[in-house]
Amino acid sequence: MPNSRIILGIDPGYARMGWGVICVTGQAHKLLEYGCFETYKDEELGVRLAQINEELTKIIDRHKPTDIAIEELFFAKNTKTAMSVAAARGIILMRSYYHTGKIFEYKPNQVKQATTGTGAADKKQIQFMVTKILGLAKTPKPDDAADALAIAITHAAYVR
Repeated sequence: MPNSRIILGIDPGYARMGWGVICVTGQAHKLLEYGCFETYKDEELGVRLAQINEELTKIIDRHKPTDIAIEELFFAKNTKTAMSVAAARGIILMRSYYHTGKIFEYKPNQVKQATTGTGAADKKQIQFMVTKILGLAKTPKPDDAADALAIAITHAAYVR
């Protein structure tokens, strides 16, 4: 499509990674695919990171996104979980840079603002707007996938 962008949105995680791919042409947003994958909880860190790399590579190879957008993370309590998620984000950032040559990150309040018009929106409001913007009959599930689509929509709003 002329002047179209394929945007892969990622809700980064160590145990679960949500992802969503949209095509944006002008103001029109079209859903291409979304999903969520989980790493094997009984495996060591290196194996889980390799799984994230493999799954993400498959998604990138299938859709060949022009842009990849990732949500920034904020952790206040669990240091061990934060370190594991940071390692997973490193894989995601590396793979994104290898594919597109750039990295786009958005804070949670930017995602809320871009999808709902307010930085104070809750998860249900964001999911409602994702469903509406993409013209879907029902909200994408699981929540991680809906969050990833919100990140892709946010990128479309910020980068024109």
